[in-house]
Order: sequence, then structure tokens, then C-alpha cells
Amino acid sequence: MSLKVLKFGGTSLADAEHFRQVAAIIKADPDRRYVVPSAPGKREKSDTKVTDMLYRCYDLIKSRSSMESIDNCYNEIRARYTSIIEDLGLDYDISGELDYVRNAMLHAAGRGYAASRGEYLNALILAKYLGFDFIDAENVIFFKENGAFDQEKTDRVLSAELAQYRHAVIPGFYGCAANGTVKTFSRGGSDITGSIVARAANADLYENWTDVS
Repeated sequence: MSLKVLKFGGTSLADAEHFRQVAAIIKADPDRRYVVPSAPGKREKSDTKVTDMLYRCYDLIKSRSSMESIDNCYNEIRARYTSIIEDLGLDYDISGELDYVRNAMLHAAGRGYAASRGEYLNALILAKYLGFDFIDAENVIFFKENGAFDQEKTDRVLSAELAQYRHAVIPGFYGCAANGTVKTFSRGGSDITGSIVARAANADLYENWTDVS
């Protein structure tokens, strides 16, 4: 039996209907064992990506905007995730995670942390929906002190972690900096995470699924 790693872009996971399509793709092939999701993308042309919403919320906090403005922004993020869960009919209360992220952002969490939470929260929901284990990229993907990706340490730690799970969801886009804080790759970095996971898993195939050109 071969082993496949899959990455799904933000448009592919923009809402509950797309989650159902993704689940059908994964379940159609028992070799598809490890999944890397992006944050929810646009549901329509006029929509806003969750990552951009998180950046905006972070900027409001840094500029010391009113709490009302900050909460209005963050409640839009909250609504995106709760609507996905409700539309899937999933028995999963994510409110504690959402509250934690909001409080961390309010108490000086960095820009990388804020941006990475789109993938983190989406991966939690996808793992719950699929019945897969969740592996936090912060614990298995590492950067060096100079900011470069630490391939050797990541391969060692991630390979050992993946070996413990038959199926797992690993959020894309971020990892852990040398000082212990969350650090992101450049935009589109979930593609990089997918290839990192495929290498560490010694995958036979890495499938990069997307709904956009």
C-alpha cells in the first residue's frame, strides 16, 4: 500500500459544502492519510479570506483601535468558523479555541501567530470532521535562528510524530521559530508545508488540490 499526502487550498475549504467535497476526495482513497489544509478562502469574489481578516484584526489591535472595532472584526472570523461547524452538523465546540486566539492577540501575540490561526482553526475542524488526529505544526516544523527553515530537525521530529498516527491533519503555513514563537512561511506557505509533510512521511505521492489557477 502506498502513502499519499494531500494539501487543500483555502478556496477548497471556504465553507461546509467544500469541506464535504474534500472529505469525499480523502475518503475515496485509503492511501490518502495525511492532510494539510489552508485557512478558509473566499466563498465568492466579494468575500474576504480569513487570513486577511486576521491581519486586519491584528492591525487594529496594534494601532490601539477601539475594542468595539476589534471585536467587530474578530466576530466576523468567529462567524466563519462557527458557520462551517453548524452547516456540517458537527458536534464540536470551538468557542474556547476562538476565545484563546482573541485573548492572545490582545496580549501582544505576534503577527505570525495571528496569521497562522486561520490554518490552525481550520485544521482542528477538518480533523474533527474526518475523524483524524490533529498534529500542531508548531510542534513539528522548525526554523533556525536566522529565520531559515530547519529541514534536519523538522524531518527528524515530524517523521517520528507522523509514525504514531495512521491518519492526521497538519495545518499549513506555519511552524516554530528558534525563540519558541510562531513563525509563518510567506503567503501560499501551506504548499511548502505539504511538501515538508510528504518528505517526512516518505510519501509515494504528494497531491496539491486547489480550486483556483
